[in-house]
Amino acid sequence: MLTLVLAGHFPSSKRTVFTDNIEIFSPINNEFIEGSSSDKYLVYNPGTDELVGEINLAGAAEVDAAVAAAREAYENGPWNKFNGAKRAALMHKLADLNETNGAEISKAEDSAMGQPTAVTTGFIIPVVAACYRYYAGWADKIEGQTFPLENGAFRMTQYEPFGVCADIGPWNASTITMAWKRAPALAAGNTFVFKGSENSPHSILVIARLFKEAGFPPGVVNILTGAGKTGALLASHIDIEKISFTGSGPSGQKVVEAANKSNMKRVTLELGGKSPALVFEDADFDNAIQANSQDFLFIQSSIADKFIDTLKAHFQGAAGMMGYIKTSKMEAKLLVGGERKGDKGAFVTPTLSLNPRRDNTIYKEEIFGPVLSVLTFETEKEAIKLANDTCYGLSASIYTENLARALCVSSKIKAGTIGINGTYNPDNSLPFGGYKQSGTRRELGNEGLLAYMQSKSIRIKL
Repeated sequence: MLTLVLAGHFPSSKRTVFTDNIEIFSPINNEFIEGSSSDKYLVYNPGTDELVGEINLAGAAEVDAAVAAAREAYENGPWNKFNGAKRAALMHKLADLNETNGAEISKAEDSAMGQPTAVTTGFIIPVVAACYRYYAGWADKIEGQTFPLENGAFRMTQYEPFGVCADIGPWNASTITMAWKRAPALAAGNTFVFKGSENSPHSILVIARLFKEAGFPPGVVNILTGAGKTGALLASHIDIEKISFTGSGPSGQKVVEAANKSNMKRVTLELGGKSPALVFEDADFDNAIQANSQDFLFIQSSIADKFIDTLKAHFQGAAGMMGYIKTSKMEAKLLVGGERKGDKGAFVTPTLSLNPRRDNTIYKEEIFGPVLSVLTFETEKEAIKLANDTCYGLSASIYTENLARALCVSSKIKAGTIGINGTYNPDNSLPFGGYKQSGTRRELGNEGLLAYMQSKSIRIKL
């Protein structure tokens, strides 16, 4: 069992510990509040199948309390009077605390998500801290425009926060996606309610303590643990102006429907993808082999046999993943893999399939796991057609030594992010998001900040 004391800076009566017998409370208004619902969710380590702990599933009472606290903080609390420089100072402090408490965050993240500790401490924690620092730099640089005097009137625009925002995060890399949503929201001056996944909730509860320690006033940051019902309550809440969601396409559609039916709140969606890698005959062979982090590998026919042989050598969620793999065996030529590895945890051997049918499951659906489909193409035009033959458009990679070809092909692929001679890695400075059914609006970069603001036009008659 994971034992973490999370409430060292909160009243002892609200102390939250992950043990066999203690419930998990919701951090609302800078306190851990005991849930009104008896609904619990058991959290297991996907690497060992061991029980990590249990969480309370927040219901309507907790959602209403969190939203009310965020509203009060935005309208009447000291946060309302903080300028950009003061918001930035708190965000820098929060970034520092994420780093100094990295071991505790990592333990909580890894136990519930199955993330290797070296990845969390060496990559995820620094990325999270960098995101807060990046948006702290924006907090005092939010500005509108002025326009020349015309018809006796002075004209200007200004950007304002929405007010109360809600964010719903996924189970994978929850601390990173949380930072992508919270950092721009805070830099813009919003307050917010965040719901993490019920499958990996512990790290966000550790970080909840750090917001108060950094000096954020009560109500600015509120965090809920819960499943889909909790997210639905947020999406339909009448007193939330903006919601951001990362997850599956079907769940994203439900968020949009609930947002529209309630108060037409603004929505940012970061959804699924089926990301292709296009490998042309002039590509750096060793570099392109690393493209197996993508979902599809489209290889020019002239190098296909040699490339596939090398890839097979390079290759030498459990129940749901095995279903996809069984489908792969039936609907495509299985080159390697296709078996569950061991009898504990969600481990499967990397699976490589050749030329799946365009109408089959592994070709059409997003798969979280080591399943790579390989297809061949003859011409550049055919490669582009294959890459765009999907309802998704999150990312793509192009491998070629011909820069002109790379830029031409990238302009014709319908995806929000493109990596040339490498997989695209999110960058704080660059907007991140998808085309088609992979999402709406953008996270990161200046666009990620503007997604948490609304513009106002002002005309002054002189």
